[in-house]
Amino acid sequence: MKNDFKCFFIASICALGLVACQGNGSLIELAAVNPTAGSSGNISSLTRVIEQNPDNAAAYNTRGSAYGAAGQFRQALSDFNKALEINPQFYQAYANRALLRRSAGEITLASNDYNQALKINSSYDVAHIGLGNIFREEGNAVKALDHYNQAITLGTSDPRAFHNRGLLYQANNRHNEAIDDFTTAISLSPRQAAPWNGRGASYIAIGNVKASLIDFSEALKRDRNSHTAWTNHAFANERLGEFKKARSSYQRALTLRPGHAPAKQGLARLNQAEAGKS
Repeated sequence: MKNDFKCFFIASICALGLVACQGNGSLIELAAVNPTAGSSGNISSLTRVIEQNPDNAAAYNTRGSAYGAAGQFRQALSDFNKALEINPQFYQAYANRALLRRSAGEITLASNDYNQALKINSSYDVAHIGLGNIFREEGNAVKALDHYNQAITLGTSDPRAFHNRGLLYQANNRHNEAIDDFTTAISLSPRQAAPWNGRGASYIAIGNVKASLIDFSEALKRDRNSHTAWTNHAFANERLGEFKKARSSYQRALTLRPGHAPAKQGLARLNQAEAGKS
């Protein structure tokens, strides 16, 4: 749960099966976050601000975000509640509390908070993206797509809207549209591995294996510990006939995630092909 909240923030990618992305895969959220946001020093500094300005809703909201980044969810919830007690129109605090509640599995409460944020400010892209993520996790692609589209129409620069819409397109075999969205997400957040990996999956789906290998390599430059990226990298090499490289990448994936089925299946294919030559 700590990692899920640290987002607005973390990247996680769709699994390939071998090629296709699972449309209801794990949540993907991307955005910049100050790596010191949840530090004890930052929280202490914010606490001093609150002590000097006890009616400052923004200070409570900011400290709540810092507590959330540090994994201190009870304190974060208390601060968001206090911010909203001081200023019931603080729509950003509703969205922050929604993310916290969704991380805790309180989906209905999270949805209520996102909707309340939109009731106050119908143009708040973060709330549209948050609702889109909830609907996507629930398998309601139509409503998820509607909210991502609304955020994008509002001119959002949040890469999550494009990345997660790309996942919906990908799950429905609309790979050229998915590639466009992943490309936009990459331009907005080039340091994240997830959109490179997502775009690579769609490149494989349309038969552009060489382009997919480039993208999976870029994903691994950004996250060397992604078993999914190593598996995808291996599969692209396997498709290109680079079996030694494929074997090495499958093995790396299994080191990171023992028992990972796509990697095990990939190694089994390589072993079978090698046995057939002997």
